[in-house]
Amino acid sequence: MPKPNIPLMPITLDRLQLRYTNKGRLLAMLLLPLTISSGCSDQDKQTQAASRPVKVFRIEDASTVGVMSFAGEVRARIETPLSFRVGGKLLDRKVDIGDQVRKGQLLAILDDNDYRLAVQGLKAQLASAQADSNFLRDDLARYRELLAQQVISPPEFERHETAYTTARERTAALEAQLGQALNQLTYTELHADRDGVVTALAVEAGQVLAAGQAVVTLAQLDEKEIHFDVPEHRLAEIQRQQAVNVSLWSDDKRLLKAKIREISSAADPASRTYRVKATLLEGLDAAQLGMTATIHIAANTASGIAIPLSAVHTPQNRTDHPLVWLVDEQAATVKSVPVRLGETLAGERIAVEGLVTGQLLVSAGVQRLAEGQAVRLPEQQGLPKGNGSKEGL
Repeated sequence: MPKPNIPLMPITLDRLQLRYTNKGRLLAMLLLPLTISSGCSDQDKQTQAASRPVKVFRIEDASTVGVMSFAGEVRARIETPLSFRVGGKLLDRKVDIGDQVRKGQLLAILDDNDYRLAVQGLKAQLASAQADSNFLRDDLARYRELLAQQVISPPEFERHETAYTTARERTAALEAQLGQALNQLTYTELHADRDGVVTALAVEAGQVLAAGQAVVTLAQLDEKEIHFDVPEHRLAEIQRQQAVNVSLWSDDKRLLKAKIREISSAADPASRTYRVKATLLEGLDAAQLGMTATIHIAANTASGIAIPLSAVHTPQNRTDHPLVWLVDEQAATVKSVPVRLGETLAGERIAVEGLVTGQLLVSAGVQRLAEGQAVRLPEQQGLPKGNGSKEGL
């Protein structure tokens, strides 16, 4: 039986587009789970790659002992500028800076020619006055005998007595002037009045000096102290006779004992700080004059939580708002927490407010972290093992 002729319908452009659209939808539905699975895997890999290893610090104690530190200089307690008591031309200077001298040692010499001439002139005047005084004394003795014999009148005797008194007193005056001239002659030599070391020189040979002009500065070595400046908001925490510790820049591991001797009653007009002097009780040989020293003073009101200085960071756009990174130990992520900074403590620590005991902070690498970023914690005792590591993701 012949098959009926069924007319073929022509394939139009619209039907062809519909066929390919349906196939595209079917293919998209089949590939959707694979795409979602692949996206999750890539996201997990990115999270693993973004996690950073960090060094952490756990807050253990909420009470700290604060230590204030100030920079100072080793000085001699007694440091005296020595000068000549008379003026003149400096002939020679016998010492240099750093020389140790003994009491009575010659330091400098002035030209003494004028003073020697003055002594010679006074000696001649004194000899003449003494001769006059001796003659009038003997003459007065003869007139006393004549008065007793009533050969002369009392007024005549009194005139000779007055002449002798004048000559005698003139002799005494010349003796005093001669003594003064001899003293001035000895003042042309400058001697050390105590043992010490020369710390400054103000003149050179050939210079004409005035009386009292500083020549040599002499410092005693038997008592040394540290001079340092304290701002006014810290002045109330320092008391006279308070025990402090001192470390020298040349040996910062050794702490020397000292005590506060003097606190200035007025602030420096330029720096608005108060000069404080602490007497060294030990280590006088190690503390050379002029050395840089650090004074460590226990703060009377220091309290709070102490964290490493490296744990504190400030955003670039808000430098006056210090932050720390607080670690979420379960999720191994970090979040920023604002804190209020206190005083700087020993051991590169700082007192802060706004934290509690037991919290875990990032103490290194704080500048490279972002809010909510995953971190890898070190495997230490007391920390969750594997948090933030590849095994824990």
